[in-house]
Formats: sequence, structure tokens, C-alpha cells
Amino acid sequence: MSHVFPRHTKASPPVADRGEGCYIIDKSGKKYFDGSGGAAVSCLGHSDPDVTRAIKDQVDRIAFAHTGFFTSEPAEELADLLVSRAPGNLDRVYFVSGGSEAVEAALKLARQYFLEKGETSRHRVIARRQSYHGNTLGALATGGNQWRREPFSPLMIETSHISACYEYRGRGEDETAFEYGQRVAGELETEILRLGPENVMAFVAEPVVGATAGAVPPVEGYFKRVREICDTYGVLLILDEVMCGMGRTGSLFAHEQDGISPDILCIAKGLGAGYQPIGAMLCTEEIYQAIEAGSGFFQHGHTYIGHPTACAAALTVFRKLSEGLVDRVSPMGAKLDEALQDAFAQHPHVGDIRGRGLFRGVELVADRATKAPFDPAAGINKKIKKAAFEAGLICYPMGGTIDGVRGDHVLLAPPFIIEDAHVSEIVGKLDTAIKSALQ
Repeated sequence: MSHVFPRHTKASPPVADRGEGCYIIDKSGKKYFDGSGGAAVSCLGHSDPDVTRAIKDQVDRIAFAHTGFFTSEPAEELADLLVSRAPGNLDRVYFVSGGSEAVEAALKLARQYFLEKGETSRHRVIARRQSYHGNTLGALATGGNQWRREPFSPLMIETSHISACYEYRGRGEDETAFEYGQRVAGELETEILRLGPENVMAFVAEPVVGATAGAVPPVEGYFKRVREICDTYGVLLILDEVMCGMGRTGSLFAHEQDGISPDILCIAKGLGAGYQPIGAMLCTEEIYQAIEAGSGFFQHGHTYIGHPTACAAALTVFRKLSEGLVDRVSPMGAKLDEALQDAFAQHPHVGDIRGRGLFRGVELVADRATKAPFDPAAGINKKIKKAAFEAGLICYPMGGTIDGVRGDHVLLAPPFIIEDAHVSEIVGKLDTAIKSALQ
């Protein structure tokens, strides 16, 4: 009997024994292709010798030093590298242990920034429906996924949610993609005015929506309009790249492709590639200076922030990403997209194939012509996950794609080291899983 509290008490997962490149091998010797990188985490694959060596070397020097007393060389070097590569005016880096912590830190910093400036009424957060920003209470309240929010709603801060930029479901037949993007971006301005600009502190969004909607990219011009609206009303733009950042969509930072820069940026997952728990919040010099010129103390913190061993691992990961590995993402992503299109573009139960780079989503529908979803009771996403796992493919199917209840999709986020043969393996095993789930 296990004494581990699992994610699901009625499941008995196999024991992961070792990792080899794009594969995880369980105790029985069965190999699984890691087609989702866990949850878009393992961008370098498994057992990378450079990263494991960096971890061992750092542990031999000093594994941990509390940031209330010390900084560390890996943290300083990693922060310098991140700032040197980040677009816009992002200038300071606050290291945490994961994505939820990064979002929590961003929300607290946004609030304290306005307090330090004397704009004390600014506290409201606006986000988008079907977004996901983490599972701590502040991050969960910011996210717009009803299924995740509902049990804990009495505990959460009040947040406004506007429409996502979800072209497949939202664009009208009489609209161009650009017109659609401007319309849904305009909902942000409407909500700011409804709440009163003096009360709104931040708008939070994923540049490419991940887990809850399945690699949904924005249409051209959407985020530029969002940036304009935030600037007009003095609202901070917080971009959550926890899942879609660190090269996953084909550029080191996902928002680069939309020609904008945030005031605060959250990253995690691919930053450590799974080798150590780490995330980061980046902010502009203006925000940092407001704290420095005011109280001088960011009223936040966790024991393991700036962890030297985690930063040492992430430093090696980031160097590998920025020194050529990210360059593989767009061409390999194009090959994966082509293979998905060849296999599923005419499938009667595949409504949309979307994404950027090696971040791809396949949306399943009961009726392709009407886009009607399957009955949630059918549990299509769960059946696909089970069948794929049995076939030796780890992927990330989810339900509630449309509104937190209806809709099914499969998210793919394989390691950046994949080769052409791996693309065929992913699509072939996914095809087997979909056939099994729909029979």
C-alpha cells in the first residue's frame, strides 16, 4: 500500500524508473514517448548530462542558501541572461519554485507597485475565460476555468473575466480574423471602464492559451490592441508564459511573436525543463524603482526562492535553449503540424488543429460541421489519455475546452530534441488512441 497522496485516489500509476531522451521507462521496462513533456515541462528531454552535471557541481559547492541572507552566483548569472534576452524593458528577475508562485508574486507586486505610488484604490484584476494561471488561491482566482475554480470560489478574490481570443469558437462568419481580435480585445476596455480605471491594477493573459483550451494562439493584432488599452488606463499587463514560454512556441519568449512587451512576465516549466523546480517573475525597471524608491521591501517571499541548485540547473537549461535549441522548434513544429493535418484534417471528429512551434492542440467534436462538442459524460478526453498511455504515448488531453464543462482537446508539447521519426510516432500513436476512444 502506498502512503503517497496521489492526484487521483482511484488510479494506480506505474513507477517511473528512468528517462532516456524523449522517453520515460517504467519499472516494468515499458517505454513511453513523452509527447507532452509532462505538462509542457521537459523541453530538453530526460537525463541531459549537461544539466545533471550542473546540479551535481552546485550541490558539491552549496545546495541552499536563504535569500534573506545571501544571493548566489547561479541566480545572478541566470537573472543577467534572462534580462539580456527579454524584449522590452524587463529588468529584474524574482526566482520562485514554479508557475503558480510566479503568478502569485506578480499579483502581489502589481498591488504593491500601486500602493507605493499612492494609487491605493487599484486592486481589481481582469483575466480571460478559459484561462489557467495556477492553483494557489490568488492564481486560481485569476484563472477563468470554472471547473477548477468552483470548489474554492468562496475563498478567492473577486476577478473579472472577459472573452478569450479563441478564433475557432468565437470569430463570426462576417468578421476577418483581425476584426475579431479587435472586438474581443475591446472587451478589456469595456470592463476597465465598468470597474473604473482607478480601481483596476492588472490584466493577466497567456500569450498562447495552454492546458484549459489546448494551444490557442491569438490572432494578429490582438495583443497590440490589449497593450494600447493597458497603456491608456495605466493598467499593468501581466503575461503568463509558464506553459508557452521558454522557446515552446518557437521564440524564447512567446510574446515576441506578437510585437509587444509586458510590464510583468511569469515563466516556469521550460525554464528548469523538469530538472529542478523553478519559476521566475520578471518586471520592468519602472516597477522595481517604485519599490526601491518607496519602502524598499517587496512584502512577499518563500523559503526556496532563488534556490542555488535550481538556478544552476536552469542556467544550463537556458544556455542550451538560447544557444541554438530553440531554433529547432519552429521547423520541427511545422513538421508536427503537417503530420497532424495529414492524419486528422479531414477526420469527422476533429474540429481544429492549432498552435505554434512545438505547442499543438487538437480539438475533438461530435459534429465537424456544427462544431458541436461531445457530451461531457462520454469522457472522450479521458478515454484518449488512457488509450494513448497504453499505446506508449504521454499526451495531455483535457475536457471543458469551451466553457470549463463542454469540449475535448489533446495538447502536445514534445521535447525540442525530437527527430522526424518521433513526429511519426506521436501522430501514429495518437491516431490509435483517438480511434480507440471513439469506437
